[in-house]
Amino acid sequence: MKLKDQVAVVTGASSGMGREIAYLFAKEGAVVYAVARRIERLKELQDSTASFGGRIVPVAADVSVKEDCERIIDFAYQDAGRLDILVNNAGIMDDFSPAGGFKDEMLEKVFATNTFAHFYTIRKAVEIFLKGGKGNIINIASVSALQGARAGAVYTASKHAVLGLTRNTGFMYAKKNIRCNAICPGGVETEIGTGEFMKNVNQEGMQLVMGCMGISPRTGKASEIAEVALFLASDDSSLVNGQFIVADSGWTSY
Repeated sequence: MKLKDQVAVVTGASSGMGREIAYLFAKEGAVVYAVARRIERLKELQDSTASFGGRIVPVAADVSVKEDCERIIDFAYQDAGRLDILVNNAGIMDDFSPAGGFKDEMLEKVFATNTFAHFYTIRKAVEIFLKGGKGNIINIASVSALQGARAGAVYTASKHAVLGLTRNTGFMYAKKNIRCNAICPGGVETEIGTGEFMKNVNQEGMQLVMGCMGISPRTGKASEIAEVALFLASDDSSLVNGQFIVADSGWTSY
């Protein structure tokens, strides 16, 4: 029960890493406001955690919309009376296009979901954290935030921006008892490969990127990323701030 009586918001909680993070947090005693567009999946998650020490509160929202980002934070705070943890997990993949071939629609949607949403939820959460005297932010970045050839130009840039936001936020609010860290997963079993921009990928770009996939020791499980998130959310990581943890089985060590 490392998160007993804590209140958390987890975005992108209907599947993959977000679902496993919300599940584990509830198991560890937190009240988790699980956010996603697919409310029916969130209700299934709620049912699966009914016997836990914590609980899941389903919240339907689209984090690519600024107003939704602000609304979910306000709702959690007003409903629970407090907010302790924010996990920005929601994200979408690009189509592997390099800088010379990306589509405007993709640029806007990927950045709105992967980057701008983090800014909006963090800004709102920080207001609450400052009132409460503490707070904890966990951003799900990617090894694409550290490397240049794990996706297309748009996704890569969006995750680099998340890492910059993480480190700046951690530093700026350290004396206010607000921590901000990131997790950089490698290949993980999620539904990100089924996103809207993966239906018509840039074949040349994808072939170039896939050339590095063979050196990955193994694909991770979403539940393994959830364990890292739990560490960052708990007091076990009280001195860790403005940092990133790579969870890729050694892929980027090569």
